[in-house]
Amino acid sequence: MTDVDGLRARLASVRDRIRRAAERCGRDPRSVLLLAVSKTKPSEEVLAAYAAGQRCFGESYAQELVDKAEALSELADLEWHFVGRLQSNKAKLVASRAAVVHAVDSERLARELGKRAEGRARPLDVLVEVNVGGEATKGGVDPVALEPVLRAIEAIPSLRLRGLMSIPPHTGEPEASRPFHRALAALRAAHGGAGRLRDLSMGMTDDLEIAIDEGATIVRVGTAIFGPRAPRG
Repeated sequence: MTDVDGLRARLASVRDRIRRAAERCGRDPRSVLLLAVSKTKPSEEVLAAYAAGQRCFGESYAQELVDKAEALSELADLEWHFVGRLQSNKAKLVASRAAVVHAVDSERLARELGKRAEGRARPLDVLVEVNVGGEATKGGVDPVALEPVLRAIEAIPSLRLRGLMSIPPHTGEPEASRPFHRALAALRAAHGGAGRLRDLSMGMTDDLEIAIDEGATIVRVGTAIFGPRAPRG
C-alpha cells in the first residue's frame, strides 16, 4: 500500500531543498525542474505524487514507461521523461510515449529516435548524455566527440535539441560531484551556451544542491521521493 502522506512529505522536502539551494546561489527556484524518477515504482505511487502536484516523471526502462503511461493515460498533463540507457531497438517504444529523452549518446541513436518520432504532434525533446567522468562502464558521449552528435540532432526535424545530461562517478560524497557538474556546464558554454543548449540535467538525491549551484536546470530525484528502488522481477 502506498504511504501517501509519507510520499507527500518527502516530495515537499525535496522541493524545499531545491528552493533553498537556488536561493543560496541567487537563482529563481522556478528555473529548476524537479524530475521525479519513478523507475521500478508502481503507478499508484506516481499517482500519489501527481496528486501532490508533481507533473514530470522519469523512467529508465522502455516497457515500464509504456505500461505506466498507458495506466495513467487519463492524466493529460503528466509528462514522461526517459532517463535510462536506451538501446536502438527500444527507440520506438520510448518515442511513442516520452516527452523528453535524456540519454542520447550517439548519432546512430539520434537517427533511430528521429525515425520513430516522425508523425508526433511536436518534436521529441532530447538531451545528449556526456560521459564527464570517463567511466568505461557508463554510457555517454566523450566530451571531445560531442559536437557531431549535437549537429546530427539539429539536422533531424522530428527531434529538438534541448541540452546536456550527465551522471558523475559515484563517490558517496556529494561535494565530489562538483567538478563533474562544472565540467558539463563548461561544455554547454563551449557549444553554444544556453541559447543552443537550454537545459543541464544533472544532480540526484545526494547532490542536487551542488548541481543547482553549478547551473542544473533539471534535477533527477528518485530515492528522496519514493524511497529505495524496488528490485525488478
